[in-house]
Amino acid sequence: MLRDDAVGKAQRVTILVTAVLAAAAAVSPAARGGAATALPQWQDCGDGLRCAKLSVPVDWARPRGPRTEIDLALMPAQVPEQRFGTLVVNTGHGPAIEAVRAQPDTVSELTRWFDVVLVEARGLGDRGSAAMVRCAVAQPNPLRLLLASGKAGWRSYARDNAAYDNSCRAAAGPVYDGLTSWQVAHDLEALREALGEPRLRYFGSSYGAVYGQAYLELFPHRAGRMYLEGGFDHTEPGLEQRLTAEARAAERRLIAFRDWCRTNQVCPLKDDDAVSVLDDLRRSTPLNAGPGRTVKLRRLLAAVNAGLAPQHWPELARALSAAREGDARALAAMATVTAPAPPGTVTGSMFCHDFMPAVPSHRRFLAMETRLREVAPRVGWMAGRYEIARCLGMSRQDAPSWPPHAPDVRNGRPVLVGVGRLDTSAQPLGQIPGARVLWHGDGPGAYLLQGAGKLRATCLRTHVHDYLVNGVLPEKDTSCPRELTASLYS
Repeated sequence: MLRDDAVGKAQRVTILVTAVLAAAAAVSPAARGGAATALPQWQDCGDGLRCAKLSVPVDWARPRGPRTEIDLALMPAQVPEQRFGTLVVNTGHGPAIEAVRAQPDTVSELTRWFDVVLVEARGLGDRGSAAMVRCAVAQPNPLRLLLASGKAGWRSYARDNAAYDNSCRAAAGPVYDGLTSWQVAHDLEALREALGEPRLRYFGSSYGAVYGQAYLELFPHRAGRMYLEGGFDHTEPGLEQRLTAEARAAERRLIAFRDWCRTNQVCPLKDDDAVSVLDDLRRSTPLNAGPGRTVKLRRLLAAVNAGLAPQHWPELARALSAAREGDARALAAMATVTAPAPPGTVTGSMFCHDFMPAVPSHRRFLAMETRLREVAPRVGWMAGRYEIARCLGMSRQDAPSWPPHAPDVRNGRPVLVGVGRLDTSAQPLGQIPGARVLWHGDGPGAYLLQGAGKLRATCLRTHVHDYLVNGVLPEKDTSCPRELTASLYS
C-alpha cells in the first residue's frame, strides 16, 4: 500500500544530522519555562543500538528544580539518506529498550523509513543504567489475591504490596512523585525538541499508548502521526465500569479460544466444545494434580485466564484435555500469574499513580465481584482481582495524578488506534476525538507480536506503515483478520 514515490519523497525530506542538531540547538529554553534540554549524545551500546540520556526536570511544574534522566536508544534507518525523519517508540513492556534488544524484529521493519528512537519511561532504564529505579522488594504475585477467599488473604497481600511500593519510594527519592504519565508526556515533548522534529511522530503500545494519550491532551499542536495499540483504557473514570469491560473481554477470549479449538488440528479436544469441557471441570473441582495435590476452582480459573492469551492456546487445550482425563498437573502449572511489575521495577507504582483511586474495601469489592460474576460468570470475573492486585495496599495520600477521564484533545491531528477483538479491554482508545480505529482480530500488542513472528505484509502492519509513512488513514470501519493466531497454529 506504500506509494511508488516513497523513495523520491524520502529524498526530498531528508534531514541531515547537522541540520537536526542545529534546529534542536535553536530551540529557546524559554519555550520550556527555562528547563533547557541537552541534545542526546549518542554512543554505541551493543545490539546495533546507539544510546543516550536525556536530562529532564523531576517535576515539569517546577522546571528549574531537581533533574533526572531518561534512557534513549537509536535504531538508525537502514538507508539514512532516504529516511523520513524520526519515529519515537515506547513498547510499554517494562524497560522498552531491553524488550527490543531481546526481540529486535518487533520494530526493526520501521527502520526502512525512520530513525527509530526507543524511549524509556522515567524510573525505568536500559540494562545497568543508573536511570533505573530498583525497588528492594518485588511486587507480590497477584495469584495470591486471585486464590484468596477471605479477608486474611486480602490483608496479607495488601501488606506485601505496600512494602513493595514503599521500597520503590525509598529507592526513587524525589523521582517517585514524578512517576506519572503527565510527566512522561512532558518528557516526550522535551525529546521532540531535542531531536529537532517539528511534530512528534510516535508509536505507543500497551502502557506506551497511555503516554501517547497524555501527550495528545497536553501538546495537541505538536502531535504528528501517532499509532497507539493495546493500551489500558484511560477514558473510563469509573473503576467498576473498567473492571466490567475487562471481565467481558476475558469471556470473549474464552469464546474465541473455543472457536479456534473447533477448527484447528493442534487442539486435542477435537469435536468437544472447549467451554463445555471447562464447565464440566468447574463442577468437578477439586481436580487431581498428582499425589497429595489438587486444583480447586479458583486455581482452575486462574489457569484458564492465563491460557487465554492466544500464544498459549495450544498449551491450554492440552491442559484441559489432560484434566478431563484425570490429570490436572498441567493446569496447576499454568496458574502461575506473573507480578504486574517486572521484578524490582516501579511499573506498578506508575500504574497506580495514573489510574487507581482509593482501592475499595474488602467488603465493597466482594459486592462488586458479585456483579462481575453476573456479566462474566465463567472466568472473566477474576479480572477484577488481578486489577485490584496492582494497587491494593499502596499509599492513598493523593488522588491519581492523572485519573481516567474522557479525553480532551483539541485541534490535534488524527491519530490511528489499533484495537484487537481479543484485547483485554472492551473500551477502544478510539474515544479520543479525531482518532481512527483500525480493528483487528488479534490481541494486545499485535503489531509487535507480528514482528516478533517475522510476519511482514499483514493487513495490520500494512495499514500502520501507510499511515506513519504517507499519512494515509484506513477507511472508516476497516477491520483486519486474525492474522497472528492464524500464522502460529495453521
